Amino acid sequence: MRMNPLTLRKIRRFRSIRRGWYSFILFTALICLSLGAELLISNRALIVHYNGHYYFPTYGQILTGATFGQDYDYETNYRQLQKQFKSADRGDWVLMPPVPYNAYENDLKTDAWPPFPPSLNARHFLGTDVVGRDILARLVYGFRIAIFFSLTLLITNYVIGVSIGCAMGYFGGKFDLFFQRIIEIWSNIPFLYVIIIISSILVPNFLMLILIMSFFGWTGMTWTMRTVTYKEKAREYVLAAKALGASDFRIIFSHIIPNTVAVIVTYAPFSISGGIVALTSLDYLGFGLPPPTPSWGELLQQGWTNLDDWWIAGSVIAAMIITLLIVTFIGEAVREAFDPKLHTIYE
Repeated sequence: MRMNPLTLRKIRRFRSIRRGWYSFILFTALICLSLGAELLISNRALIVHYNGHYYFPTYGQILTGATFGQDYDYETNYRQLQKQFKSADRGDWVLMPPVPYNAYENDLKTDAWPPFPPSLNARHFLGTDVVGRDILARLVYGFRIAIFFSLTLLITNYVIGVSIGCAMGYFGGKFDLFFQRIIEIWSNIPFLYVIIIISSILVPNFLMLILIMSFFGWTGMTWTMRTVTYKEKAREYVLAAKALGASDFRIIFSHIIPNTVAVIVTYAPFSISGGIVALTSLDYLGFGLPPPTPSWGELLQQGWTNLDDWWIAGSVIAAMIITLLIVTFIGEAVREAFDPKLHTIYE
């Protein structure tokens, strides 16, 4: 399928904005790496060679210690197994990820209390938190949760906001007035208090937070699409579609929405950064995802209460700054590339 020449011009314009284009590549790479985080950060071995057989525990079933000749029936401690195979020198070996810890594991010592500072020998490259969990592992897995939380929230808000906003702008009249009053009421409800009340009754999970935030977050896109639709429905192509007998549904979804895609795409990166900040803020206040879920907000709260352990706050602040800068650069490039004034021909 051939793309519209105008769309191709916008894509070329986006690629010409180097800062935004390279940020987009880096952001995509970070998401791909987070999807395969178990291959880089995990306490499960990538490959185990034992008695002439190969095992791949990372994405497979749990392998007990008895599988490798150990005297216990719970999941294998692969770091310990690696040391035993190396000392025995019988040709068996274990290949561990670069960071051999998961995001939930407490790596404690007999002669010291966590948090532990960064250490190359212990493979804690960013140190540990106050209960001995690897900070790099919690940053990476927390990034994956935050990104997919933001993307899911973005899609939900856009589906609701674009549909209702277009209907308000297209039909107008009493339908528009009714939803205007609804949005005004919704906008005056204290969102944070609702989260606190719900969190005091039951522990929110990923899906519940998405539903709660979508319940209040659709109004912004609705106002924007309402305004844009009011403008678009007066154009000649809409009048021509009506004259040809096209249905309202077809006019909205086949004509108006495709011609407002610039607005939709432009707001997307900033909505993603807003979702990341919202989840981090809720986790910081203790009203977000339940512990021990990997969370940037929870790490930030630990860093605030343990300022002497600089690596905790420093790591999460650096991760947030880098991520939000990347998303902001992408948003600026998208906004400039899809600016309709750059692609309009005045007659």
